[in-house]
Amino acid sequence: MIVAQLTDVALRRGTATLLDGIDMQINEGDRWVIVGPNGAGKTTLLSLLAAQSYPSSGTVTLLGQTLGRVDVFELRPRIGIASSAIAARVPAHERVRDVVLSAAYGIVGRWREAYDQRDIDRANKLLDAWQVGHLADRTYGTLSEGERKRVDVARALMTDPELLLLDEPGAGLDLAGREKLVNSLTQLCRDAQAPTSVVVTHHLEEIPMGITHAMLLNRGRVIAAGPLESTLTADNLSRTYDLPLRLTHDDGRWFAVSA
Repeated sequence: MIVAQLTDVALRRGTATLLDGIDMQINEGDRWVIVGPNGAGKTTLLSLLAAQSYPSSGTVTLLGQTLGRVDVFELRPRIGIASSAIAARVPAHERVRDVVLSAAYGIVGRWREAYDQRDIDRANKLLDAWQVGHLADRTYGTLSEGERKRVDVARALMTDPELLLLDEPGAGLDLAGREKLVNSLTQLCRDAQAPTSVVVTHHLEEIPMGITHAMLLNRGRVIAAGPLESTLTADNLSRTYDLPLRLTHDDGRWFAVSA
């Protein structure tokens, strides 16, 4: 099954072209990573995959529905997303359990909506799975950055999505926090029952094991895309970052340094 299909997609804002000529096919069970420098268009591409933006030209089909011909409010609950933009909207006083629960209604910040016990049980189970269950009654604003990232992923999984999008999940974490998160993401990527996933990063050491495909972006265009090990090469990476780079792959992890 094709989960997402982008065909000759461009996205423009005024005179700026943010994405140009993007072709991408994500199949059920794929685990993609999108890599590129700041300003490459990674988050913009993710906004299309999240049905939060429309292409200026070309076609975006998500879960069998074409953007522009479907009610995105029916489509979005089938897509889980964790990003700094969503995290910034979470009230600091919100209880951690409610941060996850409110995703069932597609909202940020609990109000007067009612949840049944199945929702509460699922939220608790996800918090436990991401090792933050003991923080369920704490407020979001009191958490460390690493704890918030885990809560954000748990929230993205609340609706049992068919497509999971993670925008720079390791951003702002210290070494220990990053490694713990990468280990958890590795377990997720290796889980055959987990949703089809796309992870955005510009740090290769944050790529979890279990990723199957990669797309390298620079200046809104695709430098290379395809199976991970044939796509993530020193030559492709050097063209992506406009810098000669040496690439190493050790014990399932990727690292790059200037050549």
